[in-house]
Amino acid sequence: MPIPIVNSIASWFLKKRFHQIELFLKYPNEVQQELLFQLLSKAKDTEFGKTYDFASIKDYNTFSNRIPISTYEDYHDAIERSRQGEHNIFWPQPIKWFAKSSGTTNSKSKFIPVSEDSLEDCHYAASKDLLCMYLNNNENSQLFTGKSLRLGGSKELYKENGTVFGDLSAILIDNMPFWAEFSSTPSSKVSLMSEWETKMEAIVNETIQENVTSLAGVPSWMLVLLNNVLEKTGKDNIFDIWPNLEVYFHGGVSFVPYKAQYKRIFPRKDFRYYEIYNASEGFFAIQDKNKSSELLLMLDYGIFYEFIPMETYGTKHEKIIPLGEVEKDKNYAVIITTNAGLWRYKIGDTIKFTSTQPYRIKITGRTKHHINAFGEELIIENAEEALKKVCKKTKSEIVDYTAAPIFMDGKEKGAHEWLIEFKTPPNNIDYFNELLDNALKSLNSDYEAKRYNNMTLNKPKIHIARSHLFYDWLKQNNKLGGQHKVPRLSNTREYLDELLQINS
Repeated sequence: MPIPIVNSIASWFLKKRFHQIELFLKYPNEVQQELLFQLLSKAKDTEFGKTYDFASIKDYNTFSNRIPISTYEDYHDAIERSRQGEHNIFWPQPIKWFAKSSGTTNSKSKFIPVSEDSLEDCHYAASKDLLCMYLNNNENSQLFTGKSLRLGGSKELYKENGTVFGDLSAILIDNMPFWAEFSSTPSSKVSLMSEWETKMEAIVNETIQENVTSLAGVPSWMLVLLNNVLEKTGKDNIFDIWPNLEVYFHGGVSFVPYKAQYKRIFPRKDFRYYEIYNASEGFFAIQDKNKSSELLLMLDYGIFYEFIPMETYGTKHEKIIPLGEVEKDKNYAVIITTNAGLWRYKIGDTIKFTSTQPYRIKITGRTKHHINAFGEELIIENAEEALKKVCKKTKSEIVDYTAAPIFMDGKEKGAHEWLIEFKTPPNNIDYFNELLDNALKSLNSDYEAKRYNNMTLNKPKIHIARSHLFYDWLKQNNKLGGQHKVPRLSNTREYLDELLQINS
């Protein structure tokens, strides 16, 4: 079949979905309420369903009063039982897949359940919808005349007790429908390679011969790949290699620090960028307009949404509201109930609604301080535990500290930059740095992966702060006393650069 005909047929099928999307655009709250009761009905005979008597829940108020808000720690034991092969605990389908992601206070990694429902009705449905949105906005697109270069994680899949765990991207690739495999590069065999350097070389060699029309992946990882492609081919920009490339679908970390670098290697003004918002727990939102910084919240993927206004988060007055009660330009923590059996689960993200007709959002950060500039998801608990271990080993003592990313620049890798004020400094700061790096690797599997062979992250850079630096900075900003604290981890360099300037 000629390629233009394939392109036309694929476009026609994908655009048919747009009529279903229009339903939740017009009746968002009704679609969400109906979805909630479908989830409750399906899971009423599970262990969770019987414990909370799902069968008798007939309205949202009963649901919200009866079922507690949960975190991964609350789910840990049930998930471990499920990973051992037990069924019908929190979802009626046997859970075969578990997406491994960065850890919590109590464990190096999290294992998020991925049911058949969530795989098909959420993750894969979202992939098709992303194309649907894009084609609806760009009727002259030639996307299907070539292939999509999809860059996933560099993890293999591991089998235990009849269940499988690994990166979400590895799970998606392993279960990829034929139409996606046909239209993608590199091959599944290369995509699932576990050794990153070998995989990177294989991806470059395999894809430079293809007609690539779109890219999909995390900005930090994709930048490493694209720089390797340019180095291998000796070309100045990516269009010299893939002249028909028209769009980059990105998500996972903020695109803002990378935008200038991408514009250098994609010098066409009509090149398009489309953002997505997904995680191991589900696929949540898609950019639905060209040149937009807003994401459309997808309401029919088997995920019921609730929100906590951040001004009440963690207080005795904490308030949980459904979608119909959110307001524009307020910061909310996201709570999800899913078709993989996560019930009223805190994912740790914060968002703002830019519109409520339809519901469009911007991702604003995390409920806790973190660094996630490269997909490493370094949380405050990781940092505190690592520093405690290193201080004990080096007989040093810390007064205050902050850390921020060093963003990639061209072929230069990223890193974390730390500014630490010591009460008792270590004898050797380089040894302290080495121990800190190793401690963070041991506590956080995503950080460990990004540090592997310096492929994305170089080793940390540490500055010793002068005495009273942080006190002086707080005083200078009228933040002495009360609840004011030094920001431990930040995803931007705002605080660190200001502190380094004072320190110098």
